Order: sequence, then C-alpha cells, then structure tokens
Amino acid sequence: MNTNKNEEKTLENTIREQIFQLADGKYREFQRGLCPGNDNIVGVRLPLLRKLAKQIAKGDWKTYMKEAENEYYEEVMLQGLVLGYVKADIEEILNFVTDFIPKIDNWAVCDSLCTGLKFTKTNRDTVLNYIKPYLSSEKEFEVRFAVVMLLNFYIEENYIDRVLLLLDGAKHEGYYVKMAVAWAVSICYVKFPEKTMEYLKNNTLDDFTYNKALQKITESLRVDRETKTLIRSMKRKI
Repeated sequence: MNTNKNEEKTLENTIREQIFQLADGKYREFQRGLCPGNDNIVGVRLPLLRKLAKQIAKGDWKTYMKEAENEYYEEVMLQGLVLGYVKADIEEILNFVTDFIPKIDNWAVCDSLCTGLKFTKTNRDTVLNYIKPYLSSEKEFEVRFAVVMLLNFYIEENYIDRVLLLLDGAKHEGYYVKMAVAWAVSICYVKFPEKTMEYLKNNTLDDFTYNKALQKITESLRVDRETKTLIRSMKRKI
C-alpha cells in the first residue's frame, strides 16, 4: 500500500524557521533603528513573537529554554517572552530568569522581559529581594532590568519610599541605565508628586539623569502647566 510521506511523518519547523517565516523586511529596518548596533534582527513584530511564546509556554518550555539558540535578536527576545507565560513555581521561574539575564544586550529585550513577569504582582516581596542585587551590578542591562522591574511593579503606596531610595542608589554610567532611572523617577512623580518632589530636592542622581527625569516629568500629560514651569526651573546647569 502506497503511503504519502507527509502522512507518515510530519516534520515540525524549528523555532528559527518559524521566526524567519514571520519576518517582515520593512519592520526589520525599523527595529534596527530602535536598537542600534543589533545587526542580528530578523524583523518579527512583537505580537507575533508573543503568540509563538504562548505556544511554547504550553509545551515543554523547560527543554526549550535550555536548548534555545541565541544567534538572532528574536531568538533571545522569544525566550524572555516565554518566561512571562509559563505556569510554574516562582522560584523555578526565577532560576530560569537568572540564566536568561546575561543574554540581554539591548533595551527592548530587557523591557519586554520585565513587562511579561506579571507574577511579580502577587509575589512583590520575593521578587524585590531577587532584583535588588542587580541594582549594584557592573553590567548595564542587569541594572536596567532591576530598574525597569521597579518601574513596572513597585511604584505604589507601600513601596514608593523604598523605590526612591533604590533608584538613587542605582549608580551606573551606562546610557540605558540612566534613561531607565530617569523614566522611573518621572513615573514616581506622576503618581506620588509630593514624595518625589522631596526626593528631587535631595538626591544623589548625576546631572544627566536628574535633568532627564525633569524633562520626562514635563512631557507627561498628567502634569499641569504651572507645575511644568516649576519643574523646568529646577534643572541643573551642566
């Protein structure tokens, strides 16, 4: 009896093949502009990567994470997204996060990872203790990881005082750290203007980060015109 080979055996595409099938040339050029220096971008839109990540998270995600390839930007991005969708004990997920963090070499992978770690909302103290050591790392994107985690999940009444102290102590010369700290401070101001104003009057931020935080505050639609004028007057001369 003749049997169609395709019916006998179906070969699943590798993750890399799926990524290349989803590639968009125009988006690749756009993404390269956002992540300068990353020449390994294939050009897959984030919603498509998220969809693929959800599929992987429902299967044998542990084997995937251990064997995943890292040559292309999307391959690394995908691993970070998967960690946001998996269902497992928090300590186990954090162990995989620890293994993943050294692979981060750009702000987009960093921030997408952080945004996806929504289990933080129900495990804030555990995750806060986990991220604190990264704030004193010598590696730029390890520090940014911790800062963006604070920004996403901890600018709340019960944590604002600690967040401002932690942001003040995040000292790193990396551009992407300074921008993240400035961004976080601006969000602190929008949500807790009085506490953050006191901090702005007495902090140890470097001039660039401090001024960038003020700029971001004035760009917020939630800050009135009079307050923006006051904030601009606080700018340091460099």
